[in-house]
Amino acid sequence: MYAIPLGDDGAELRPLETWHAEEFLAHLDRGREFITQHIPFGAKATDVASAREILQSYADRHAADSGFLHGLWLDGKLVGGLLFRVFDAAAGVCEIGCWLEPAGTGKGLVTRGARVLIDWAFDERGMRRVEWHASSANTPSVNAARRLGMMREGVLRESSVHRGVRQDIEVWAVLAPEWRAAREARVRAVQKDH
Repeated sequence: MYAIPLGDDGAELRPLETWHAEEFLAHLDRGREFITQHIPFGAKATDVASAREILQSYADRHAADSGFLHGLWLDGKLVGGLLFRVFDAAAGVCEIGCWLEPAGTGKGLVTRGARVLIDWAFDERGMRRVEWHASSANTPSVNAARRLGMMREGVLRESSVHRGVRQDIEVWAVLAPEWRAAREARVRAVQKDH
């Protein structure tokens, strides 16, 4: 398929597909406790067959144009990913999210990969709004939304239960004109520095 380089550190964004089931399971096993501390993503993948089921569910959503799954690789090793958990082309609204194992943290992978996917959602697919939902307790995820230039629009108090605990879910979002203006400002800043 394709791989999109995310810088000169060996980071790549690639489709995460059913044939990656063994690699996906190994990645989840390495980071399971870390990944699932705030989100249930991957918790049900306990063997290759169940890992393949998760990947197949996103392949089906991709085919229906209602969700997408991409992996983040660092030096050839799967360390996390990004997904469009919700993708509603007719409404022009989607929700992007992420997960990482510890080896993928602190390197800007989520920000770099999300920028590529958000550019695609706005520029290629005509989305009007990209959302990011995160538990208020998930500081890294909230910080990622902030780094992406999203605005916190509200908190859904105690709207979710994870590991038996009620969570407040923050809703962050960016609109197409805001995203394009911020992207142009980043480009101008880079040009000014060179």
